[in-house]
Amino acid sequence: MYYIGYDIGSSSVKAAIVEAETGKKVIVLNEPQNEMEILSIHPDWAEQDPEIWWQHICTATKRAIKEANVDASKIQGIGISYQMHGLVIVDEAGNALRNSIIWCDSRAVEIGNKAFAEIGEEKCMSHLLNSPGNFTASKLKWVKENEPAVYNKIAKYMLPGDYIALKLTDEVTTTKNGLSEGMLWDYKENKVADWLLEYYGIDTKLTPKIVENFTNQGVVTEKASKESGLPAGIPIVYRAGDQPNNALSLNVLNPGEVAATGGTSGVFYAVSEMSSGKSTRVNNFVHVNYELETPRVGKLLNINGAGIQYRWLRNNMGNESYEAMNEKASNIEIGSEGVVVIPFGNGAERMFNNKTIGTHFLNLNLNIHNSAHLFRASLEGIAFSFVYGMECLKEDNATINVIRAGNDNLFRSEIFSNTVATLIGYEIEIYNTTGAVGAARAVGLKDGDYSKFGANVSDNDHVMTFLPLHNKEPYEAAYKKWKQELELILTNK
Repeated sequence: MYYIGYDIGSSSVKAAIVEAETGKKVIVLNEPQNEMEILSIHPDWAEQDPEIWWQHICTATKRAIKEANVDASKIQGIGISYQMHGLVIVDEAGNALRNSIIWCDSRAVEIGNKAFAEIGEEKCMSHLLNSPGNFTASKLKWVKENEPAVYNKIAKYMLPGDYIALKLTDEVTTTKNGLSEGMLWDYKENKVADWLLEYYGIDTKLTPKIVENFTNQGVVTEKASKESGLPAGIPIVYRAGDQPNNALSLNVLNPGEVAATGGTSGVFYAVSEMSSGKSTRVNNFVHVNYELETPRVGKLLNINGAGIQYRWLRNNMGNESYEAMNEKASNIEIGSEGVVVIPFGNGAERMFNNKTIGTHFLNLNLNIHNSAHLFRASLEGIAFSFVYGMECLKEDNATINVIRAGNDNLFRSEIFSNTVATLIGYEIEIYNTTGAVGAARAVGLKDGDYSKFGANVSDNDHVMTFLPLHNKEPYEAAYKKWKQELELILTNK
């Protein structure tokens, strides 16, 4: 018997089939082979046609079943992970009324800022644990203000994963964790934040029915079965945004456990017991195992300028492999002989209260420094930004015991991983897993056996553990210098 999981990103859709009993990966693949298009008709806009996601789901499913040579009738359930914060709106027939306004679209920033100022910080932070910000609710308000003819046809709003669930089951539903990603969950009242919708002048009837995770959320219809190749009648059991799902994939479920991501951007996602948010630099979301008796929230700290910095160097300095760059960097001493890289050249940074810092190369001596110094300084600069982010998390009452990370871009670098582990003083466990695999395995959590789930992750995926190094003084000196340079830049912004 098998489970299937999907991870609907903005660049591709990934599908994974795992063995139901052991959680062992059978196949993981993605569609399309190149990246999906993001439409940006204005500089701060980002949209995708949600129907494209469905088409790629269907293609990926048929490919996975064929290439893994599994009997489709033995697939017993579905898990869905998806890009967070997006908005999909549909009419009474379930048809999308416009392109999805996706996570990296920032057209609604001012709408959210105004709401935060007018509703008040105390209410927003105690009830939403966040500012309304540039999230789904604010994007829906943008549609109401700017596309009233479209708004008037809306039957329901939803998040990207909810739309795929609709295509599979012909039912419009959402989850508490999905609503929390959109700033539409009131933690204090344990219900939809209708007061925010009312403030925005949005009909509260547009909110879908809420379904619980790890239960039957609806079953695959005959029509969806024909289009996707999945058996009719099997249930969707699980649904979560990509960062909470990444945490689940890494067995990050309890307070003190932290999931780290080191891709184009960087993320720390720390599971905590519920408390009011203190900082608008950190976002709080309902975690996948949230229960009223044990309210688990994920504190998300995002670093926009992370792996993109290293990729930019690679693309513009001879296109060497990352392995070759890492090897050159390893020949340079800790601290990069004075070179400092501030790696925030990927737009506004939330942990600096949405300031745009930019990338800075500092203290270059043209007589002694070369590309190896830049490689090392970039890896250190990105690692230092993670350390700075950890300080922000601790200010927001996060507890830290262990960090788990996927075996992806940055964490493959010993310089990066050793620097982070040594400065924050915690082990970093590395796992070879993906969001689609985690979503597939989550189907098995119908039984509520989190310890068995965690054991399967450890047995199948653990690669290695980075321990804090004993000689941390040179790392601390380099971080202190980096932070001083950063604070000078922040002072002038």
